Amino acid sequence: MTDKLPTRSENYSEWYNQLVQKAELADYAPVRGCMVVRPYGWALWENIQQALDRRFKATGHVNAAFPLFIPMSFLEKEKEHVEGFSPELAIVTIGGGEKLEEPLVVRPTSETIIGYMYSKWIKSYRDLPVLINQWGNVVRWEMRTRLFLRTLEFYWQEGHTAHATAQEAEEETLRMLDVYTDFAVNEAAVPVVPGLKSENERFAGAFRSYTIEAMMGDTRALQTGTSHFLGQNFAKAFDIQFLDRNNQLQHAWTTSWGLSTRFIGAIIMTHGDDQGLILPPRLAPTQVVIVPIYKNDDEKVRVMEVVERVQKELVDFRVHLDARTEMTPGFKFNEWELRGVPLRIEIGPKDVEKGSLAFARRDLPGKAGKSFVPQTNLPEQVTQALKTIQATLFERALAFRKANTYDPKDYGELSEVVQSGWAFSWWCGDAECEAKVKEETKATMRCIPLEQPGGEGLCIVCRRPAKQKVYFARAY
Repeated sequence: MTDKLPTRSENYSEWYNQLVQKAELADYAPVRGCMVVRPYGWALWENIQQALDRRFKATGHVNAAFPLFIPMSFLEKEKEHVEGFSPELAIVTIGGGEKLEEPLVVRPTSETIIGYMYSKWIKSYRDLPVLINQWGNVVRWEMRTRLFLRTLEFYWQEGHTAHATAQEAEEETLRMLDVYTDFAVNEAAVPVVPGLKSENERFAGAFRSYTIEAMMGDTRALQTGTSHFLGQNFAKAFDIQFLDRNNQLQHAWTTSWGLSTRFIGAIIMTHGDDQGLILPPRLAPTQVVIVPIYKNDDEKVRVMEVVERVQKELVDFRVHLDARTEMTPGFKFNEWELRGVPLRIEIGPKDVEKGSLAFARRDLPGKAGKSFVPQTNLPEQVTQALKTIQATLFERALAFRKANTYDPKDYGELSEVVQSGWAFSWWCGDAECEAKVKEETKATMRCIPLEQPGGEGLCIVCRRPAKQKVYFARAY
């Protein structure tokens, strides 16, 4: 490994940028604002995909694929949608050396083209609900980009569903928000706040937008997944109609929801430390790395015999054996710490003699994470160690969020706390109060959490009566 990472306290942004590259998660592409996801980063994304895909299929969803190119006229059918996305569109005007009759948009999201297809497929209430998800890439012409967090092209899943009633569609929207919350908490060990976006922050063309918000290691907020109740906006724009049970023609009610490679950024910034990544065991591409330690051929024979047996016993885990001879054990330790492997097993001559192994947990620094365990019942011991690491990461991140979330007594105090934390404050519901906070503090309203304390208070901005508390924070 070359050049040590800057510490998070010195330069958090540079720590993040260098870590993504040094840990070989991603690299900059030759096109401004685009990234190349390297094999280690893609393996992490594949584990995220699998964890989500299982949940989608368990709730009745199926996968399909829709085109990357969308006729410009499609976006123009939903006025609010095209206005919301117009600054971010990449548009193709020439194909095959000739000017196109109609420009094509490289999809920023697929509500329009999927709405068009649903209008062809849905004719009766018997055709509903339609529960489709697609895995793919989208393009949004961002001006300020950062690897994983905001790039011109990124990878994601987008679910699109159609329903017979508003109630069914709203239930679907919240069901998928719950799926995202469950994934974030139980797979990624990232504590999130599920909530409703304000009118100013909702998705262009949606009736209501819901989000899961997470606190990063510098206390900034990151929107890590969204679920939208689209009402009948897109159904009316694309004529998605069906005959109901009473033989009456009705417009369908639709939803859309998505989670992207941005979540990799959330994992990095929620758990990482000054040594590098700390990956949650359930998603880590490599859960266990085995490092043999020996000085001569005699020691090598004895050590490798144990190493091979250990490797076979741990076949049910994602295990990597680092048998490189040109690198010192210390170099390997630093490299695997940088790459965030949850558990390192060290095996040397003394371990062979004693019938023991050294466990080094990535979530605990230095000696605190080191322990010696017997070579017996290894699968059970590794399982328990990984469970403990997973739980520790979540509890630590949750404690960090709680410690950096404040309930300011007035607007002046709110202005101070949002510079280095979150404010959980009463809000009257007035967009002007929300805009004042954004303009004067650079903090945005992250969400109106679904879990409310109850009762009433005074709006943190205007001091009028308020019935809901919201989170304000500076965000990525």
